[in-house]
Amino acid sequence: MIDLRRLHVLRAVDHYGTVRAAAEALHFTPSAASQQIRQLGRELGVALLEPHGRRVRLTPAAQRLLAHADEIQARWEVAERDLRADDDQPAGLLRLAGFPGAVSALLAPAAAALAARHPRLTPRIREAEAGDCFDLLFDGDADLAVVEAKPDEPPRDRARFDQRPLLDDPFDLLVPAGHRLAARERVELAEAADEPWIVPGAPCTCRTHVLSACGAAGFTPPVAHDAVNWEATIALVAHGLGVALVPRLARVPETAPVVRLTCAEEPRRKILTVTRPGARGDAAVAAALAELERLTPALLTQ
Repeated sequence: MIDLRRLHVLRAVDHYGTVRAAAEALHFTPSAASQQIRQLGRELGVALLEPHGRRVRLTPAAQRLLAHADEIQARWEVAERDLRADDDQPAGLLRLAGFPGAVSALLAPAAAALAARHPRLTPRIREAEAGDCFDLLFDGDADLAVVEAKPDEPPRDRARFDQRPLLDDPFDLLVPAGHRLAARERVELAEAADEPWIVPGAPCTCRTHVLSACGAAGFTPPVAHDAVNWEATIALVAHGLGVALVPRLARVPETAPVVRLTCAEEPRRKILTVTRPGARGDAAVAAALAELERLTPALLTQ
């Protein structure tokens, strides 16, 4: 019989990319993490680590083992949930994670509704960017995450994470009140090509969406200001310092002297729900997913 803890160390090396990064995440020393994998290799009769320059890397045998390791981990989590379940009612601690916009627009109202409907359920929210959300799920520190898909990156390992679309979030053009385009309901992005632009700062995922949308419209936006926080972006537009693309989920105060315009090109970002494989069958996770699905239509029409 193999030690599942050693198998998890192998998965961590693959997930984090290096033995050192995996060891840090697992609170091991690099030598202790390497020793765990070498011991697993001895139990299986294969080499799982090989020299690679001044470091080590996983062997082809380790890569083949990983597919089975992810399946074993998923089945073990299902078994644990079955053993803990005394009925089908959501109960216990439900750990939710998401990027800032998802927390304010989706996770906060969902958590409040879940707590009201299911007194035995305790939702706990953690704000985190997409990469950190995947790490939290992998480490078992989150049960469900809401992430923004990057347009220029492939999906994460499908065997390790269950990723499904939640909504397509449109971008609107935000202009100051009194702007030459403010009286319009619908505009083409190219009409704002010569305006000063407020663009999300790197490494914000929305920066890629904004630049891609403008590129598809045939221009590179002249960046006058960088702002990651949507409240800051709205303030900059309100003071007449430029225009910006903002996602529909970003709430704009009614008192702000700005106008939100629909874009003819309908640029969008994809919002995903992410769990570990098999977790959607858990009563608490299923209840949270149902609540998120219930919330999304109204959010996109506001």
